[in-house]
Amino acid sequence: MRIIAGEARGVRLRSVPGLEVRPTTDRIKESLFQIIGPWFDGGLVLDLFAGTGSLGLEALSRGAERAVFTDRSRASVETIRHNLKAAGMEGRAEVYRRDARAALRTLARRKKTFRYIFLDPPYKEAILPGVLQAIAENDLLEPEGIIVAEHGVDRELEPVYRRLVRVRNLVYGDTVIDLYTLLPENPTGGGNF
Repeated sequence: MRIIAGEARGVRLRSVPGLEVRPTTDRIKESLFQIIGPWFDGGLVLDLFAGTGSLGLEALSRGAERAVFTDRSRASVETIRHNLKAAGMEGRAEVYRRDARAALRTLARRKKTFRYIFLDPPYKEAILPGVLQAIAENDLLEPEGIIVAEHGVDRELEPVYRRLVRVRNLVYGDTVIDLYTLLPENPTGGGNF
């Protein structure tokens, strides 16, 4: 597992010990970033079920300004900190050991909005619908921002959560990635996906 492109291209990332964390494969990550934008012009990133921090680190390497990484596992948080240091990006990140819903409440109180939100929870947990609803209710996605929701093929997400609308559905074997954005204030507007 490595950072694929950008300023930290080629940096090898440490995996979380054990079998609990299933990182997004390099092949899926490369395909995903070709779709959401191979290069970023700033923006704040949230990697909510961060695991190794692979998705948030890739976004930072490709030009995102700052990232917030959260995970409830101590081992994951230690791995994320190690990977940030290896990539020379620790000064551009905040890392928290926190449950996803508690993290969303804290971020809402801090009035944070994100251009990119990565959601890659354990596939066995049916947590994504509630998380997407909380993101929508708390206005955590900035206009024209993108949510990347990764899950197994055995689960299906709704096409709309309040003002969040699914704009792409990508299938890679047993992995599905749904991309969401905000419905425009002006209904004649549209996304680029």
